[in-house]
Amino acid sequence: MPTPSMEDYIEQIYLLIENKGYARVSDIAEALSVHPSSVTKMVQKLDKDDYLVYEKYRGLVLTSKGKKVGKRLVDRHDLLEQFLNMIGVAEENIYQDVEGIEHHLSWNSIDRIGDLLQFFEENPDQIKTLKLIQQRNEEGI
Repeated sequence: MPTPSMEDYIEQIYLLIENKGYARVSDIAEALSVHPSSVTKMVQKLDKDDYLVYEKYRGLVLTSKGKKVGKRLVDRHDLLEQFLNMIGVAEENIYQDVEGIEHHLSWNSIDRIGDLLQFFEENPDQIKTLKLIQQRNEEGI
């Protein structure tokens, strides 16, 4: 199982490849706000652990294992953003909150949040009830 730091790199590499078609060390460093030397060390570790194939000066490619993990990490991030948005967390807090919690929840918890999102999507009146409760609490009623 990858560490939280490894997850951040795999997720970012996956996103870069999805959006640009490739991921260079400099792109990863910029996206994660780290030094290129840190990226090189992590990429070498990810290569050793079979998440990607890295050739110095040539770039990198995610393995099937890396793609699978990367997609799951991106899906987890998106799911948590949807959940926080749905329950009324202020838009300006959502990204930072997701970054703060995504590595600390079990996959079982992530799956249950997915179930809850599905429930709310299938029962929109329940979202209205939640919003009314939030409004009452904010007004101190």
